[in-house]
Amino acid sequence: MNRRTFFPTAAALADIFAQELLAQTPASRRKTKHVVLFTSDGVRWQDLFTGIDPNLMNAKTAGMADAAALRKQLWRPTPEERRAALMPFFWKTLVPKGVVFGNVNKGSSMQVTNRYRVSYPGYSEILTGRAQDDVIKGNDNIQNPTPSFLQFIKDKQRLNAEQVAVFASWDNFKYSAESVPGAIYINAGYQRSALPRNSARADELNKLQFEARFIADTSRHDAFTFGLAMEYLDKLRPEHMYVSFDETDDWAHDRRYDEVLQSLQFFDQALHDLWTWLQQSPKYRGATTLVITTDHGRGSTLADFSDHGPKVPGDEQIWAAFIGPDTPATGEATNTATCYQRDIAPTILDLLGFDYREYSGVKGKPVRGAIESSQA
Repeated sequence: MNRRTFFPTAAALADIFAQELLAQTPASRRKTKHVVLFTSDGVRWQDLFTGIDPNLMNAKTAGMADAAALRKQLWRPTPEERRAALMPFFWKTLVPKGVVFGNVNKGSSMQVTNRYRVSYPGYSEILTGRAQDDVIKGNDNIQNPTPSFLQFIKDKQRLNAEQVAVFASWDNFKYSAESVPGAIYINAGYQRSALPRNSARADELNKLQFEARFIADTSRHDAFTFGLAMEYLDKLRPEHMYVSFDETDDWAHDRRYDEVLQSLQFFDQALHDLWTWLQQSPKYRGATTLVITTDHGRGSTLADFSDHGPKVPGDEQIWAAFIGPDTPATGEATNTATCYQRDIAPTILDLLGFDYREYSGVKGKPVRGAIESSQA
């Protein structure tokens, strides 16, 4: 063995050793007792890490013809200033408390492994820790053949279905988030939330979602999804929750970059409201990890920013942030080994103190850097 082969081999062995140590960490040493997963569909790493795109912000064909006020609000000389203007809470409060992966410009890459790079395969990869290219080939509403990590947690912790809740703007989550209907609590698309009962706020949102229709028949406005999720959180205090927004993708497909930017601003405000609420709760404060990510990337140019899929270059690049009591406060990751969408589920399981290898068929591994090394 020469130096050329020794060093890659040594690095690989070190990574395996680190994964073994993480997997052996007992649950009693984890502070994370609850997980909130929060996604927004098709959010480009370029927008998250560099803010308003100079190549799109003046383009009439990107819906920016009448967006002078928005450009003025969001334009800054540097990428760091622009991203903070677009998503101030994410960058000024959340990221310094945890870590975010995926800034390709700074040597941090996170990628999908499914070949389709559309929403259902992406969400399935997040939720099951594997690509299922032989079964989930697009966005058809077929029941996920694999129990999600949410189901795995529910069974391991012997929870009721209502203690693991999913609120999603896109109706496909009735199929993607569970393998057996009713295994966990799911409210997705234009659907009345049966819980909490006797809630005037939930009743109002249940009614309004049908009166204020969105551009896509399969997806409601994110505001209704978030409002119902927060009411559920406040009244029922579930052990774990998943919230999924959709408008960032729908507006991009409609080539309305102005609306994409405003949807990202709402996403940031929702993160603010959620995190603030969690920190005021004796149950969740200091015991909750927030995981924020997306299902796929999209094109990087004016011609293809609206699209994604096998023929769009670069849309395999995604990102993920982890903020919680077991995650080091390292901020923006730089010069890291490539991590993958399938790694999100095993990372969450590890943060909760489970041996992720007990999750049958999982292909991913916990993301190094998302978990305090002192706990390994």
